[in-house]
Amino acid sequence: MKISIFGLGYVGAVSLACLSRDGHDVVGVDIEQAKLELIKSGKTPVVEEGMVELMAQVAASGHVSVTTDAMQAVQETEISLVCVGTPSAANGSQDQGAVLRLAEQIGLALAKKSAVHVVVFRSTLVPGTVEAVLRPIIERASGKKDGVDFHLCFQPEFLREGSSIRDYDKPPFTIIGANHDYPIERLQALFGHLPCKFIKTSVRSAEMMKYSCNNFHALKITFANETARLCDALGVDPFEVMDLVCQDTQLNISRAYLRPGFAFGGSCLPKDLRATTYLAKTHDLELPMLAGILPSNRQHLDQALNKLLAQGKRKVGFIGLSFKTGTDDLRESPLVTLAEQLIGKGMQLSVYDPEVHLASLLGANRSFVQKHLPHIGEMLKADLAEVVQDSELLVMGLSGAEIARAVAELAGPQHYVLDLVRVPNPGSFKAKLEGLSW
Repeated sequence: MKISIFGLGYVGAVSLACLSRDGHDVVGVDIEQAKLELIKSGKTPVVEEGMVELMAQVAASGHVSVTTDAMQAVQETEISLVCVGTPSAANGSQDQGAVLRLAEQIGLALAKKSAVHVVVFRSTLVPGTVEAVLRPIIERASGKKDGVDFHLCFQPEFLREGSSIRDYDKPPFTIIGANHDYPIERLQALFGHLPCKFIKTSVRSAEMMKYSCNNFHALKITFANETARLCDALGVDPFEVMDLVCQDTQLNISRAYLRPGFAFGGSCLPKDLRATTYLAKTHDLELPMLAGILPSNRQHLDQALNKLLAQGKRKVGFIGLSFKTGTDDLRESPLVTLAEQLIGKGMQLSVYDPEVHLASLLGANRSFVQKHLPHIGEMLKADLAEVVQDSELLVMGLSGAEIARAVAELAGPQHYVLDLVRVPNPGSFKAKLEGLSW
């Protein structure tokens, strides 16, 4: 293929070298003439393992040319990869100056081009930027329409400095955010040979996914470092601890828990977080990430409370009360906390939870209920239909297709349902159904 690459920093330079190595004709575009001269002479503009040899090889192959002229680059190619920088501004926002200027230039170039062109943004962009900011600029400058005369899409990159050539050749996956089949087909022809999944998604999901990945990486590094600080104070080997943590691929290094839902609770997580942060204080340590987890969890609970209060109604039915489906454990259940707060606001509650039977609650579980919901016996109902009938607002705290189907059949248009579990088949509900954060 004939490909233009805008921005010859780490991502752009490595992409240029690897694509031309694979036999594509690549035009490199940058405003810095010094970078272009280096590439023309077979030298690399970035310090990166393997780039010295690879750049010398591809410069001699005849597959690489460079220019400062965006018009020329678009005219001579069929796909443009945009890899310009999007650094932080002084206030922490994303500085999009370079990509905005380039969008205007690409639009002007497309105005003079009859063939369909694919523009792939690879720069990390705030979600919504491609469709809400860049598309209008390009459409206005070109006088053409996205999805008809040209195609805009977003492909996040996963190149780490120091191993970027290896990462290019063996990425975790290839994600393409696009709204039409044509750019997907072109990019699959370009990148489909790589040994990974090729995944199509929406443009905004692809943009957000890049931020989520980077934030998750930062979270993991910080977790390991905070753990190390606490281990050091306690005389424990942090490398041994983290190695043991990583042995668990069912819960720790896995998809487990990475699913939006309600606040966490139960007899383990809250108390162990409190114990960890208290232990750190006794050793004069600050662990801000770990210390921030419970306040963040509380915000999720507050969000549910505010959504219910905003409805202006007083009769609330809880479908589920334990801290998770399939157990009768009410200890530190966020649903119990939410029920307490609603009662404090003068709401009338009724509860259906097939697993919770007061007569069989024992020990700490029974003590917790007696302390936090002493009148739970009056609220618990054995009949789901009775709870739905007596309520204006319903809190969906039990997961599973069977219970969701039953509530969907019983609740009518007069009901508001707050979904805390992401019910299957939400379109089957006649009631107004709203997710907590979806």
